[in-house]
Amino acid sequence: MSARKATVNRETRETRIDVSINLDGSGEAKFDTGIPFLEHMLDQVARHGLVDMNIICKGDLHIDAHHSVEDIGITLGQAFNQAIGDKKGIRRYGHAYVPLDEALSRVVVDFSGRPGLEYHADYPRARIGEFDVDLLLEFFQGFVNHAQVSLHIDCLRGRNAHHIAETIFKAFGRALRVSMEADDRMQGITPSTKGSL
Repeated sequence: MSARKATVNRETRETRIDVSINLDGSGEAKFDTGIPFLEHMLDQVARHGLVDMNIICKGDLHIDAHHSVEDIGITLGQAFNQAIGDKKGIRRYGHAYVPLDEALSRVVVDFSGRPGLEYHADYPRARIGEFDVDLLLEFFQGFVNHAQVSLHIDCLRGRNAHHIAETIFKAFGRALRVSMEADDRMQGITPSTKGSL
């Protein structure tokens, strides 16, 4: 399997974003987004997914974090889509359950070539520190639309909003890791029963 790396630069009226990833990394991550909680969550994806990740975002945080969070999801999704390439030889499907104290989340991903998101998480409060939990859905929607994956996220239980979010992002990283792994028995084969995704 060739090197699976990508660099994407995206600029809009609201944000300027640079993303570099290595899908076969060791989980090293560097962030400069101005959104500490999102950086903490993305660090979980990098570490649990073993994806090297470098994300710089300059956004209109003087208004709020909405554009930055959504556009980071979009740009990261574009980078994953580029880096994964033709998908030959990968498992395609991945899932993970991750607990953290009272919280438990399940994430299932399919590198299907089609965007689809099911997101089911009830947070006991609207903010984690200064971070609006509604923006997590925006992040995942942006990622799914541009990574071209099907993604199912379910928080099965939890009372602590931070724990809920953290289990989701850790499970997301681990599910990605499984789905992107090489399957020796699928070497050179696109993982689909019909010859295409």
